[in-house]
Amino acid sequence: MPAHRRRIALAAATTVLVTVPGCGLITAETGPNTLTVADYYTAEPGNTALTEILRSCGEETGVTVVREVMPRSQLVPKLLRDGAADTLPDLVLSDNPDLAKLASTGALLPLDGRVDTDGFYDSVLAAGSYQGDLYGVAPGVNGLALFYDRRVLADAGLQPPTTWDELRETAAALTGDDRYGLALSAIGTEEGTWQFEPFLWGAGAELTDLDSPEAETALTFWASLFADGSVSSSALNWQQSDVAEQFVGGHAAMMINGSWQLASLDAQQDVDWGVVPLPVPEAGDQPATPLGGEVWAVPEGERQERAVALLDCVLAPDNMLQWARLRADVPAHPDVAARLVEERPDLAPFVASAPSAEARTAELGTGYPAVSQAISTALQRVATGQLDPAEALARAQREAADAS
Repeated sequence: MPAHRRRIALAAATTVLVTVPGCGLITAETGPNTLTVADYYTAEPGNTALTEILRSCGEETGVTVVREVMPRSQLVPKLLRDGAADTLPDLVLSDNPDLAKLASTGALLPLDGRVDTDGFYDSVLAAGSYQGDLYGVAPGVNGLALFYDRRVLADAGLQPPTTWDELRETAAALTGDDRYGLALSAIGTEEGTWQFEPFLWGAGAELTDLDSPEAETALTFWASLFADGSVSSSALNWQQSDVAEQFVGGHAAMMINGSWQLASLDAQQDVDWGVVPLPVPEAGDQPATPLGGEVWAVPEGERQERAVALLDCVLAPDNMLQWARLRADVPAHPDVAARLVEERPDLAPFVASAPSAEARTAELGTGYPAVSQAISTALQRVATGQLDPAEALARAQREAADAS
């Protein structure tokens, strides 16, 4: 019998979902039938989706749920303080690269065998693991794909590119006037690193060996898109939301972006767009997109079994589908993902990339942020002509090692 069914035999209680804004202390009663949840979903549709799923699962498992919502930048620092004070909430929803930092404190409950993850994508479970143990589980994940303007490509007699060579040729052919062939984010933060990682992994490089020949191949190709004039130098300052604005505004014929952009693109009346998997080095290769999204974790404590029961409910197929549908995520289970693609075919490229997606912290754990910063700095140095790819990556490797 699945774990979430075994644990539903809990004491029944009237369920009340209380949302506490900000990051102050939760002052609601926190008895044995009350669970506290910390997350950063202040914006829609995530806020409402999470509220409704927690309300429904609270009723099913017989608990009162008190939800504390705070800005994303405040969540992990607050949780680290709470862990030191032994006042952690009962459930946490955090960005998956932050999980290693939380798990390294020893405050999280290992979830292997406690929650029903049978059949989940291996990549999803890898993103929730730290030092070989599962500490976080995502109901849905996101990744990157290539969006393109159907009209622009059709007018040029071109098809969406599938390989790196085709990407470079197509981007160059579509560049002209005030339109670039491709828009991407190369900002000096995790967003820039995240968008470069498909090139890095696609070339066979690893985050643990930044100055390898394979990494140099990846960065050399990436830099060629700037050298050709196919990507604006302004990309060095663009977040992924800025990239989407360039595409919608007709200033880019293609863009690299995530599934979370689907809803805003649907609302555009003047853009006839399509989406395909990211181009790969050679025909037949699998896309190596980074795995994004949030994971649920359970801090150890006297209410941990009830928290696990609530989490099992959140991860149940119908709730997983509801969450992914509202957020344009890829559900963590392939069967649920197939159901969603039937409703939303434009998610198919993201679903196709999920099995080969890479967890950013799988090898590096808590060392990932330093490597990410070293990579984004290297991208900036190459794109601005300060260093060539080999020099930039050698320096990045040293900087990452010094920071670890």
